[in-house]
Amino acid sequence: MSFVELSALTNFTFLTGASHPEEMMERAAAMGMPALAVADVNSVAGIVRAHTRARELARDGGPRVRLIPAARIILTDGFQVTCLPRDRAAWGRLCRLLSKGRLRASKGDCQLDLQDLLDWGAGLEMLLLPPDQRLTLAEAPPAPMGDKARWQAHARRLARHFPGQVSLAMAPRYDGQDSDRFRQLAALAGALGIPTVATGLPFLHHGSRRRLADTLTAIRLGVPVDKLGRRALPNNEGRLRSRAEMLRIFAGHEPAVDRAGDIATRAAFSLDELRYDYPSENTDGETAPQRLARLAEAGLNWRYPEGPPEKARTQMAHELTLIAKLRYEPYFLTVHDIVAFARSRGILCQGRGSAANSVVCYALGVTSVSPEIGTMVFERFISEARNEPPDIDVDFEHERREEVIQHIYEKYGRHRAGLCATVIHYRGKRAVREVGRAMGLSQDTLAAMSSQIWGWGGPGAVTDTRLAEIGLDPKDRRLRQTMALIDEIQGFPRHLSQHVGGFIITEGRLDELCPVENATMEDRTIIPWDKDDIDTLKILKIDILALGMLSCIRKAFDLLESHHNQRFTLATLPPEDAETYRMLCRADSLGVFQVESRAQMNFLPRMRPRCFYDLVIQVAIIRPGPIQGDMVHPFLRRRNGQEQVSFPSDALGKVLAKTLGVPLFQEQAMQIAIVGAGFTPEEADRLRRSLATFKKHGSVSEFQDRFISGMLARGYDPDFAQRCFAQIEGFGSYGFPESHAASFALLVYASAWIKRHHPGIFACALLNSQPMGFYAPAQIVRDAREHGVIVLPPCIQSSTWDNRMEWVRLPEADPKAPPELALRLGFRQIKGMAEDEARWIVCARGNGYHTVQDVWRRAGVAPDVLARLAEADAFAALGISRRDALWAAEGLAPGPALPLFATDMEGEVIAEPTVTFREMTLGEAVVEDYLAMRLTLRAHPVALLRPTLDAA
Repeated sequence: MSFVELSALTNFTFLTGASHPEEMMERAAAMGMPALAVADVNSVAGIVRAHTRARELARDGGPRVRLIPAARIILTDGFQVTCLPRDRAAWGRLCRLLSKGRLRASKGDCQLDLQDLLDWGAGLEMLLLPPDQRLTLAEAPPAPMGDKARWQAHARRLARHFPGQVSLAMAPRYDGQDSDRFRQLAALAGALGIPTVATGLPFLHHGSRRRLADTLTAIRLGVPVDKLGRRALPNNEGRLRSRAEMLRIFAGHEPAVDRAGDIATRAAFSLDELRYDYPSENTDGETAPQRLARLAEAGLNWRYPEGPPEKARTQMAHELTLIAKLRYEPYFLTVHDIVAFARSRGILCQGRGSAANSVVCYALGVTSVSPEIGTMVFERFISEARNEPPDIDVDFEHERREEVIQHIYEKYGRHRAGLCATVIHYRGKRAVREVGRAMGLSQDTLAAMSSQIWGWGGPGAVTDTRLAEIGLDPKDRRLRQTMALIDEIQGFPRHLSQHVGGFIITEGRLDELCPVENATMEDRTIIPWDKDDIDTLKILKIDILALGMLSCIRKAFDLLESHHNQRFTLATLPPEDAETYRMLCRADSLGVFQVESRAQMNFLPRMRPRCFYDLVIQVAIIRPGPIQGDMVHPFLRRRNGQEQVSFPSDALGKVLAKTLGVPLFQEQAMQIAIVGAGFTPEEADRLRRSLATFKKHGSVSEFQDRFISGMLARGYDPDFAQRCFAQIEGFGSYGFPESHAASFALLVYASAWIKRHHPGIFACALLNSQPMGFYAPAQIVRDAREHGVIVLPPCIQSSTWDNRMEWVRLPEADPKAPPELALRLGFRQIKGMAEDEARWIVCARGNGYHTVQDVWRRAGVAPDVLARLAEADAFAALGISRRDALWAAEGLAPGPALPLFATDMEGEVIAEPTVTFREMTLGEAVVEDYLAMRLTLRAHPVALLRPTLDAA
């Protein structure tokens, strides 16, 4: 019988294991091991990656190795047991056990005791680790089980409670005493009435990882490698071992080696058995299909008050048929209900993602982009052939997304809903910083090395030439070892964080599908798997994302309704406004969503957008992918008539017609692969995944030979095939999907329309949504004034916390002229001002304040708050200069005014002499404005220097 390793540790036991789960599976396959149990400490975070790699090995014709999902449970008293589920029910209990321990503790910790194991251990194969067993060869467990009698009491209780499930693990220590130790352990097992089983407890897939393992230990403990002492590995024996090696090590105890294979046979659960059930979303008397059909029909009539066009109705019927065939109705209803909740609370939202580009989503209100804009067919994203969940992301106002998240938790329960994890990996500068510190390099050296890394970095990011350029010796032994370790640690997981908004919602218990644990943020719970793991297991994920521009647009809509009595939504803005497009053609786009960067501003006059689809292209084209793929200039030449628009074939012409023969969207890359290179839908989907949107470089180049040979076989020119692949490879840096670009383009148009027709309201909403975008408040205010907006300074009598719009009649204006709408800066623009302090001032204002002391007594704010207001010249409306107000604020006693002395007693206290301050010069006032608010309404600083500059 073959030996099976039942307790392999990976680098998902963070900063302890020194091998990826994939590497463990590859090594096991190379050894001919039929199965391998990945058992990280109190975690199953890495098992999906191991499972995926095992499937890939089998698919590619390599040796088959089965993943046995497992976890090494370490109780709070140090008792260790590796748990391997026999079946799906046992897996659910293991997840409940881990969830229980994780939810009791803060993020990253787990608190379990023996009773928890007794409550949830049914159906688990349990390998008890001896009381003197260390977590690795380098270190003892967090709470060593020093009391052997207590360990034996735990073991007896487990053996009695779970007959036939408990074994005693025997693992070598490689200290010359293993033979004696094995005899003692066999005797102990006999006394307990349980069998023994052999395990190597590997935490390395290969012995060459020993140095990296020591480095991880040094990082974890916060000490240099030089000072690890006995905590460093004595050897590199903690590696995965073959049956022959195990038989040699366990000479005289061969049955324990063979017993591992028996246990592996009984631990038959596979992640393939996980069946994810969508929330049913049934209501009383109405099934999910009936409810979806009703809501879609009502929504279609809502979107088209004069009657929907026949094309839209036909397309919706087609989509509903396909959705029903694949039973995805609950998914769309879940998204609809979340969006409906947000809208009921006045929270602006906008759906995007592949399936959002559909008539059904348009009718349900998930997206405000008409599906007629796009070119992709519905089957691209909900495909009967691919049989994987659709993809809808929903952006919400960044200030109010938490309301939506908590609603999901309340509706479904934390046992049914949780956020995905994001695995934080070692990349670039973090790798240099932490490995270099562990290797004893100085902070100056680490800073110099980090300065040579751009972006993600990666293996070989810092070359010998660059080291020499910054004054380091590339031949230095310690530096060379450090660089080798930095390259080796690239891509290692460091810890789990929460995904930006990927929600998993289940019909049954989520904590029986996978463990649930606390996030760092209060009232957030997450699962240990990331978005790629979820995709692998075909589990539904709804992205509940935050977008600052939605906050800005919603606030602008509120201001338009308040001051102009105009009610707008994203779908009801006047379409295709010529003045808005003319403004964008001038690159007058400061603050406008997605087109406010210098690169976008530079491209706008060349692109000259004239319709909505031009904005879709504008959003997608100024990205690293199209730029690196050399798509920008060919597109411009064709658009401007400088180059003929031609297609190598009619088939590709249909794919590339809307973008003038230049592939700009991720979907087009997939279609070129299918139509031009003969990829199957599955291969095209693998290509899509490798494009690595929103993350570091994918592995697109592995498809190169297949792609080019496919195009050549279909008669395409070799140069054209190479150029096509180079363009597709550019998407590996950043390929933008058309459906996402269309959703973003709607926000581009909405923000541009508001800026063009109501620049003051746009500036006000933008300032109230900070921080966001490229530009500081000073630039936003200056741009608003250049567009004719009257901007008023913060005022103790008029300002609120937020900036606001108010009707004013300026002194120099014609008395018969109507008042104008002006932007009044709020207290939030004053540096160091807190919102609650501003609200106290506003609430206590009544009919107005008279003096600085009046604000102090009535609002109860501290003198330092009044000093900040004085420095911002907020008392000018009272006729009090900046210096006089500051003098008055500084003369107040610390803290708020006492009620007993709240009457006017100024004449009864010690009289101070009257002080007359010199009036500030314009230059001094400008400097004080910038110090207090980071902006000024008086004069540009350079204007004060212009006479001197002109003279020079």
